[in-house]
Amino acid sequence: MVAIRLNRQGSKDRPFYKIVVVDSRSRRDGDFIAQVGTYNPMAEGENFTLNLEEVEKWISQGAQPSETVASMIKKARAAKA
Repeated sequence: MVAIRLNRQGSKDRPFYKIVVVDSRSRRDGDFIAQVGTYNPMAEGENFTLNLEEVEKWISQGAQPSETVASMIKKARAAKA
């Protein structure tokens, strides 16, 4: 199964995440199929970017987003509308 989830980057106490499409059996920070966005929890205000067209394509092919990514997708859709 394919999943859309966060991939941690950055250093200790300075997290930064890539929003990636991965095989659900792979490690959290392992190889990924595609990068569809970023998330910076240290930033104020709008702290994530997301390529909605790419995300929609993967979801239509059966990819399952994690809870955190699903909430970001919901926010991005609301902002686009």
